[in-house]
Amino acid sequence: MAVSGFTVGTCILLLHISYVANYPNGKVTQSCHGMIPEHGHSPQSVPVHDISVSQMTFRPGDQIEVTLSGHPFKGFLLEARNAEHLNGPPVGSFTLIDSEVSQLLTCEDIQGSAVSHRSASKKTEVKVYWNAPSSAPNHTQFLVTVVEKYKIYWVKIPGPIISQPNAFPFTTPKATIVPLPTLPPASHLTKPFSASDCGNKKFCIRSPLNCDPEKEASCVFLSFTRDDQSVMVEMSGPSNGYLSFALSHDQWMGDDDAYLCIHEDQTVYIQPSHLTGRSHPVMDSRDTLEDMAWRLVDGVIQCSFRRNITLPGVKNRFDLNTSYYIFLADGAANDGRIYKHSQQPLITYEKYDVTDSPKNIGGSHSVLLLKVHGALMFVAWMTTVSIGVLVARFFKPVWSKAFFLGEAAWFQVHRMLMFTTTAFTCIAFVLPFIYRGGWSRRAGYHPYLGCIVMTLAVLQPLLAVFRPPLHDPRRQVFNWTHWSMGTAARIIAVAAMFLGMDLPGLNLPDSRKTYAMIGFVAWHVGTEIVLELKYTMTEFRSFSHLLQWKQRVMLLKRQCWQFMSVGMLLFSSYFYLQSTIYEQAKTLAFAGQVIIIIKPKKVEACPDCLKHICEFSLGRLRSCL
Repeated sequence: MAVSGFTVGTCILLLHISYVANYPNGKVTQSCHGMIPEHGHSPQSVPVHDISVSQMTFRPGDQIEVTLSGHPFKGFLLEARNAEHLNGPPVGSFTLIDSEVSQLLTCEDIQGSAVSHRSASKKTEVKVYWNAPSSAPNHTQFLVTVVEKYKIYWVKIPGPIISQPNAFPFTTPKATIVPLPTLPPASHLTKPFSASDCGNKKFCIRSPLNCDPEKEASCVFLSFTRDDQSVMVEMSGPSNGYLSFALSHDQWMGDDDAYLCIHEDQTVYIQPSHLTGRSHPVMDSRDTLEDMAWRLVDGVIQCSFRRNITLPGVKNRFDLNTSYYIFLADGAANDGRIYKHSQQPLITYEKYDVTDSPKNIGGSHSVLLLKVHGALMFVAWMTTVSIGVLVARFFKPVWSKAFFLGEAAWFQVHRMLMFTTTAFTCIAFVLPFIYRGGWSRRAGYHPYLGCIVMTLAVLQPLLAVFRPPLHDPRRQVFNWTHWSMGTAARIIAVAAMFLGMDLPGLNLPDSRKTYAMIGFVAWHVGTEIVLELKYTMTEFRSFSHLLQWKQRVMLLKRQCWQFMSVGMLLFSSYFYLQSTIYEQAKTLAFAGQVIIIIKPKKVEACPDCLKHICEFSLGRLRSCL
């Protein structure tokens, strides 16, 4: 949203968001059973956190205080289990002591059977109460998983074992040493990938089409080379965070087989994953990949690996001998965590079988249906409707004696342009629904405003059908209603187009799109203001000796209303420009970049950013706000 109180001055701000937990809000119900974070890294072996309890014996119905403490940590998951069956369901329930630090989870359909963090803020101690159930086992042990950073965490740290008074002493089973999982070795590539075999031996996807990763650092390259029952995959492209590709059954993200090459600490980690909906990818085991290798040169990530065409019994891995849409994406990464890709992924135009005959293909960052949708809406609400309004408002006296097909020429031109606007709007309206197969929940307010515009665009010609005769007393009511609905539709359409330009499906240039759109709006507004002033002066000069005082007041009121509608168009443009600047500032915060934005008079205008804003001057960081 736009932030009030912006001034013209500028200042340099350093923004950084430390966002390392996969679920910083603590909603980790899907990890209840295994208590393993889906971070794609190996857990630490030596715990540095402790669990303590207020008493070592309990009876059903007792309430025992449980304390988790240790080095500063950001996330945790605490459960109580049967000490003789630690892989079983949680035992009992918890009661919170500080609801601002922790929250209850429902695991195994038992309400309040686990406790997790409420936010990713650092903490050194958490206290809760454990409520012993009536069916409690003789011995209960507390387990906790603690996340210090995204890639630094401990799984199932054992806590004390509490027992019922009459239970036999608990005998700790002999510990079995389980070796920590080791990552398959990855070698270093000695030279960049070659595109010379694309279309002959390799199935290649390149952007720009026919670019060469050996010669062009900006070339995004993905190739598949079949070798008997396996496929060698090579991926290259400019990125300071990660590169990824995914195999999908459709042209939008969700339920896909994905592979990532993540740049971290001057190393590239090759990681298979899967996507469940449009959310953070879930990292999977690397056991399915072989011959992994990587290379980092001048901001370009290159990685390669081999995997079998079919992997029977391996969950979330697709067979490669089937046709899929192929996605290519890149984005930022920090401390092992990847962030949403910076632009719409490159998507192939159709499905391909990468094990079939070698091909050399490309793709697009935007979908044709969405391009047509945007183009039709732009033509309708920036061209045809604008000209139609000008014709109806200012050409009536100019073409007063010209007729076409039995009607005034100005009216026929106006009606033709407005019907064209309605037709283009109706066609454009259905295209996103065809593409998405339903309502898009990630498009913000744009689809809601679009529905309002569509409704008004259909109502306007229906209302015109019932237009009263010229001298009918209801004609004035019709005129005002027709003008009000048309003006409202134009203002809302401009706002919807500004919001739509920011959606990733169109992949428009970041800055030029905003100023180009503002230019179109300013051109139309300026033209209407100039013509309105000319028209008003002409009316007063020609008929001032005939107009009564009451008629002059009515004329002035009409001009005021029309100027207000024009002002609303200008205000919507200004509103969008300021909101874009501020939202981009908050978005860039994830990358920890130094950016220039318009400084608000009151920093309280963005309270959720206060703790992430520091002044940067003379190469030193001053105190944070």
